[in-house]
Amino acid sequence: MTQQPTEAQKRATLRRLEKFSRYTDSSIGVPFTRFKIGLDAIIGLLPGVGDLVGLVLSAYVLVEAQRVGASRAVKLRMLQNMGIDFLGGLLPVVGDAFDAIYKANTRNTLLLKRYLEEQLAVEPPPPPFPWKMLIGLSLLFALITGGLTLIL
Repeated sequence: MTQQPTEAQKRATLRRLEKFSRYTDSSIGVPFTRFKIGLDAIIGLLPGVGDLVGLVLSAYVLVEAQRVGASRAVKLRMLQNMGIDFLGGLLPVVGDAFDAIYKANTRNTLLLKRYLEEQLAVEPPPPPFPWKMLIGLSLLFALITGGLTLIL
């Protein structure tokens, strides 16, 4: 049986994936616009091979999702995003623009982030009631009250 990753490991994975997604999807600003492209769009300029390399790079997010225990639904949605990005990138001429706009790695990282935030937001059970402390303070109060009654 595999050990579940800790909360710190999950958060570290998210930070890594956010950085990876930024490099692959939006690390290079297009001059005179607010639009950004990434290495995935540049690699996608190589016909066929570039899109295949982009698909392999996108698999990294899926592997990390598997490692942190993402649900089957999340991983299937990631596969769908990867497939759309790959097939859209294969289209002649418009495929390169599609590759730059769709940003599958960012979408997949966001999917995983939402999933993990849901998992991490589950509050742990409250600590047990401190009966020993209550009994101890009650006895101390009784002793003090009894002592004051004897003195007065």
